[in-house]
Amino acid sequence: MLFESVGQLLPVVVDLPFRDGYVSSIIYVSLYVSVIAVTLSTLFSIPVAVVMGLADFPGKQFVKSVINTGMGFPSVVVGLVVLFTVSNQGPLGTLELIFTKEAMIMSQFVLATPPITAISLAAISGVDEGVRDAAHVLGGTRLDVALVVLKEARYGIATAILAGFGRAISEVGSVLIVGGNITSAEGISKTRTLTTAIQLEARQGQYETAMILGAVLVALVLAVNAVVVRLGDQEVRR
Repeated sequence: MLFESVGQLLPVVVDLPFRDGYVSSIIYVSLYVSVIAVTLSTLFSIPVAVVMGLADFPGKQFVKSVINTGMGFPSVVVGLVVLFTVSNQGPLGTLELIFTKEAMIMSQFVLATPPITAISLAAISGVDEGVRDAAHVLGGTRLDVALVVLKEARYGIATAILAGFGRAISEVGSVLIVGGNITSAEGISKTRTLTTAIQLEARQGQYETAMILGAVLVALVLAVNAVVVRLGDQEVRR
């Protein structure tokens, strides 16, 4: 029975588009776009969270509300805004970024920034005031205090970054709009990601390929969650 089942499944596996690099190119595009977008978002979000967590300024509550609103902002609206920005009528039209990985990175940057900023801000704000006071008493500058606070909030910040990555890697609406879900004539992905490929393959009735891509996406999400749990365990032991 086992060999009979394997014999029935073997043709299905062979027929899947692994041979021409279809699946591997989709995985590459997904990781390339998401990692770069989250990296840029982190470089922007962490300083913003530090400033908001350690300083008081007019309009601080308004900025917080904008960030929190951004966490639930519709991704298709973000995609439309980015599409207009890079279109021929938009301010970046001369760069010819429409339906490119760069446009997808812009879209995912906008989507990943609010959760990374909000969660990092919560982690920084949760650091005990005594830690900041001790750094001040020891003669630390503002930069020294910020570094101490960042060290204490590192687990929360790592969680924020991974949450942003999860938002980016699982996005479908905005990347479909700005990327166009394009492959080359040879079937190699140019702007097709795991999520957009799953949507397309399922719509075309290619359920085996869609399931394979879905399994890869779930594996990536589980890997991200495993990293968060591991970091949390290490933090508790310390």
